[in-house]
Amino acid sequence: MLKATALAENRDGHGLLGEHGLSVYIEYGSTKLLLDAGTTELFADHAKALGIHLENVDIAVLSHAHYDHSGGFERFFRENSKAGLWLRESCKENCYRQSSKGMKYIGIPRGFLETYRERLHFIREDTALAPGIWSIGHHMDHMAEKGQRAKMYRQENGEWKFDDFSHEQSLVFETDRGLVIFNSCCHGGPGDIIRETGARPCLGNRPVYALVGGFHLKDIMRDPSMNGEEKRQKIHMLGRDLLDSGCARFYTGHCTGDEAFECLKEVLGDRLYYFGTGDCIEFQ
Repeated sequence: MLKATALAENRDGHGLLGEHGLSVYIEYGSTKLLLDAGTTELFADHAKALGIHLENVDIAVLSHAHYDHSGGFERFFRENSKAGLWLRESCKENCYRQSSKGMKYIGIPRGFLETYRERLHFIREDTALAPGIWSIGHHMDHMAEKGQRAKMYRQENGEWKFDDFSHEQSLVFETDRGLVIFNSCCHGGPGDIIRETGARPCLGNRPVYALVGGFHLKDIMRDPSMNGEEKRQKIHMLGRDLLDSGCARFYTGHCTGDEAFECLKEVLGDRLYYFGTGDCIEFQ
């Protein structure tokens, strides 16, 4: 059985506070995992309120190198003395976003990678973290163009480069119904992530049953170059692409945004669910 609980997400829920960020506690058989740690220590307070014992987590995973997914890991390491943190080899403290005031740092807390280097496991290839649990990197074309559209950058050797999100990974579980993918922000595009993951030889070309995570649609809704109807049509196009992907269930929140979620619901109907703070989902 696979069971996932949102410890932190943008919405308030179940008597818990929301924050911009994401943290998910996952149980897969006897293995306990933490995917991301939100922006602050709030995820740990919520875990305590929900009766979840972070000291028992076996594996921690960082989805990508942004502050709203990595901010609470220092608290996690204080509470858990055994679990390693698995992250992509390209994760550095070098992620920025262009704002009206210039380049804004949006990366992993400064100094974290050095302070906790003995707890970190850097991954280059697709890797089995435990039986039935995989870390999958993504290699879609034109990723730097997506970084350019999102106004996201990496600073390398004093130069600004459009972020190609090579630091992003999916956490994938094998279930009787098919693969369940957790990708916290889907910078590569949710449809492309589903198709690329489903075609991985290491996963036996199993069908993808569910995708869980943010779809990074807030930028579309804030885009001043499009009017409301154009934005709606673009979200609908994404919805049709997800229908064509063959995936049966979608659980989203965080960077998807409420407005985009409602628009996507018009296409996906009862195949789309909001996954908010305190919510729990189960897969057999």
